[in-house]
Amino acid sequence: MLQKITQTDNSRTTILIRLIVGVVFLSEGIQKLLFPATRGAGRFERIGLPSPDFLGAFVGSFEFICGTLVLLGLFTRLASMPLIIIMLTALATTKLEILTNDGVWEMLHASRTDWSMLLGSTFLLIRGGGYWSVDNKLSAKN
Repeated sequence: MLQKITQTDNSRTTILIRLIVGVVFLSEGIQKLLFPATRGAGRFERIGLPSPDFLGAFVGSFEFICGTLVLLGLFTRLASMPLIIIMLTALATTKLEILTNDGVWEMLHASRTDWSMLLGSTFLLIRGGGYWSVDNKLSAKN
């Protein structure tokens, strides 16, 4: 079971995607936890999400934990799954309104980071942590 979770290729360039995705999610998670009024619960309340206090801490914690795991390349495939869900939710809850009100170009501009994080997380789900990852070291032992 551990081998399936930690399975990865030997690509040495995957670390670039891990750094991009990991740093962004780690920093966003920290901000949601440190600044809940503007980045976490307060923002979720402004966009109309239910239970914003719970949801802000919940999402912030997942971003922090999964971002850290992605940076380490530990359980990379598993860690990328919640990040994909977070990004799909972010696109649906914040960017569809922009698309409806302001059109496709404004939506694409406003969602560029969302798409980057979604695609980067999807890449990590498919490929794993790469050569310079804890996953690779764990897979080599099995």
